[in-house]
Order: sequence, then C-alpha cells, then structure tokens
Amino acid sequence: MKNAKSIALGMCMLTIVSGFSFTSCSTKQGTGTLIGTGAGAALGSVIGAIAGHGKGAAIGAAIGSAVGAGAGTLIGRHMDKVAEEAKKVENAKVETVTDANGLKAVKVTFDNGILFKVGKYDLQSGAIKDLTQFSSVLKNNPTCSVDIQGYASSDGSDDVNLKLSQNRANAVRNFLVNNCAVPSSQIKNYAGYGETNLITNADGTENRAASRRVEVYLYASQAMVDAANNGTLK
Repeated sequence: MKNAKSIALGMCMLTIVSGFSFTSCSTKQGTGTLIGTGAGAALGSVIGAIAGHGKGAAIGAAIGSAVGAGAGTLIGRHMDKVAEEAKKVENAKVETVTDANGLKAVKVTFDNGILFKVGKYDLQSGAIKDLTQFSSVLKNNPTCSVDIQGYASSDGSDDVNLKLSQNRANAVRNFLVNNCAVPSSQIKNYAGYGETNLITNADGTENRAASRRVEVYLYASQAMVDAANNGTLK
C-alpha cells in the first residue's frame, strides 16, 4: 500500500512537471498537496524528487541561456572543487549528481546530522554542528544555487508526512539563513516531498530512521553559467 501511495504521489508530481500549474492530487488515502517555497519554481525539485528515487537527484530549474560544451566542462571542474571542499565537512557524504540542465552538481548528506525523530522536525545537536560547518561551503561558493529537499518515513498518513517533510526542509533552510548568515537568495527552493523517496535496507525493507531526513544539493546558478560561457569561471 505504501508503494502504491508513493506511485500515486509521483504521478501527481509528473502532472505538475507537464502542466506547471497543478498543486495537488487525490489518492486513495485522501488529498495530498505538494508543498514548495522559495524563489525558484518547484519544477526543478519536482524533477529531482522523481529522478532521484533511489538514485542521484537531478535538481535545478532550467537556465535562461544555452551552455556550450566548453562551458559545461568549466562548470564540471568548478563543481569538483566545490565537492572537495564539502568533503572536508565532518560527517558529510558528498556525491556527484546531474542537474535539470545536464550539468554536474553536488549532493550532500550527513552520516548522523540531518536526521529526525518520528514526527519531529527540530534539528538535533549533530545537525546543528554539521550545518554550521557546511554553511561555510555555501558562503565560499556564492554562484552555487541550493535546493533543500525534506523527506519523511512511511510512519503516518500522506498529508501528515508531506507537511512534516516541508517543516524539515524549512528547519534546515531557516538555520542556514538565520543562524549561519547564508544569503536567502542562494537557496532557490526548499520543499517537502513526504515519503516519495524512502531509504531501504539491503533486504528491501525500509530504513525508517534514514528516511526521516533532508538532502542538500548545490548546482550551477545563472551567474555561474554566464561566467562559464564567458570563460571567466575558475
């Protein structure tokens, strides 16, 4: 039933991608609303939530100018440097992923940091420590845009988990902006996706503790793309 529920929510998200205006859909369990906030359109993170199921997420909304092959290479090298800097953060797991424009991006998760208790969205001490250290990576790389994606385990109803995952994304975004002085404009999207991307154990059962999480993505902003196209990106 949980799998069916996730598939139904995924179909709702696909409708948003194709229609750009729908914000909710009905499932057999009731009506779930896709919740998204921030300056960026929800499209990029919707793509990420679907494409990232069990894989690396593709994030970011479409950019306004074409990216040449040479510029794409420069962006890739720059994001490699960002990834190396992020690896210095304690408890950070850094992966290379692809954004919605086919450009290299960076996914950052934490071994024991941004994890939440059942039904909770308050940051635990480990998360506060890790996010404080991680904030320097964001401030050192202002041309990296940021997406924050909140998730929930399969405990509870669709509606509760969707709102809970949004509150988790909000908690991370608010801490980075209000406590660590990360520019709010750098965080393009912070949204909750409920239980659309559960974490599973090797035997296929859900790892519920790991599912209660937030994932952070860094990807090329329009400013970075422009610099790459101009050949000035270092």
